[in-house]
Amino acid sequence: MFSMVEGFQVYGQQTIQAAKYIGQGFMVTLGHMNRLPMTVQYPYEKLIPSERFRGRIHFEFDKCIACEVCVRVCPINLPIVDWKFEKSMKKKQLTSYSIDFGVCIFCGNCVEYCPTNCLSMTEEYELSTYDRHELNHDQIALGRLPLSVVEDSTTKVILGLAELPKGTMDGHSDSKNVTNFLNHVHNQK
Repeated sequence: MFSMVEGFQVYGQQTIQAAKYIGQGFMVTLGHMNRLPMTVQYPYEKLIPSERFRGRIHFEFDKCIACEVCVRVCPINLPIVDWKFEKSMKKKQLTSYSIDFGVCIFCGNCVEYCPTNCLSMTEEYELSTYDRHELNHDQIALGRLPLSVVEDSTTKVILGLAELPKGTMDGHSDSKNVTNFLNHVHNQK
């Protein structure tokens, strides 16, 4: 008899515990019900990447000394550096440089360890293409500077979620924050 009573007691405690967990989950759901959507209508609205965003790599051909440090620090030995030795100058002369962004993991090691700062990360993230061979960029494509999201007049700039103050979850509908951020960016130039 006592074992049956104990069984009912344990069952009752487990039921109360399960109801408590369901209630906690429901409270989280209710907490999100009054928030605005965080979606972005991508081709027409774009988020501003954060300050340390790692996008496409920019390469300055004239600064490169063909030391191949970028190749050595790359986890997948990705940059392809071709050079020839100029006997008259007793130096390496860079002939070509390329990176395949279809393989690149955007770790940033090449940028960090470059002794001449000829590599830098840009905020360009629109690298999609139908042919994977178009993702192999040579020094000419790498030297092209991307159009900044802030300067792009064809799209509406949206304040990135990383830029919202702590505790603010108003989404992108707060145009006052966007205007203040754009004024701040414009004043820094």
